[in-house]
Amino acid sequence: MNCTFLDDNKIIIGDNALIAPNVQIYTAFHPTSASERFCDLSEDGKFKFCKTQTAPVIIGDNVWIGGGVIILPGVIIGDNVVIGAGSVVTKDLPNNVIAFGNPCRIIRENK
Repeated sequence: MNCTFLDDNKIIIGDNALIAPNVQIYTAFHPTSASERFCDLSEDGKFKFCKTQTAPVIIGDNVWIGGGVIILPGVIIGDNVVIGAGSVVTKDLPNNVIAFGNPCRIIRENK
């Protein structure tokens, strides 16, 4: 419920994944430099469009993603991972871990 999957690239979700409400998975991002982010101006002085780049998100098997989690482009989440509610996942998470926070960090192994 109320999830956003911005799928300009692949989002691969493994078997038995649990995804709570308000989870956001993004595959699109923009360059941080304004000169790289915007194209040349059009004849009327307005920019033509904003350049977008993409990277896939891959989620393994038996993953539990808590409510309100945000997963950024290019992240790979291993198998048997639990991600705590409200986390912002900016980097890959290996198999068999419990992680949470902003930015999301590994807290311990998931046995």
